[in-house]
Amino acid sequence: MVTIRLARGGAKKRPFYHIVVSDSRKPRDSGYIERIGFYNPVARGREIRLNINSERASYWLSQGAQPSDRVAKLMKEPAPVAAA
Repeated sequence: MVTIRLARGGAKKRPFYHIVVSDSRKPRDSGYIERIGFYNPVARGREIRLNINSERASYWLSQGAQPSDRVAKLMKEPAPVAAA
């Protein structure tokens, strides 16, 4: 089964996650089919906390991909508004 999940990156004690589409049988940080965004839980100031390519996410969901619990929560968050 194809899943949309988080793959961990970043330094020790400074997590950074890529939102990836991968085969559910593969390990968390191994190869993936497509990277569709990122999540930075320790973003400060003007750093971007969440970025998801909604077109690609909706495509994979229409193809039967199942989001993980955390990714499903992140997809429901409102998009950040750019300050003008």
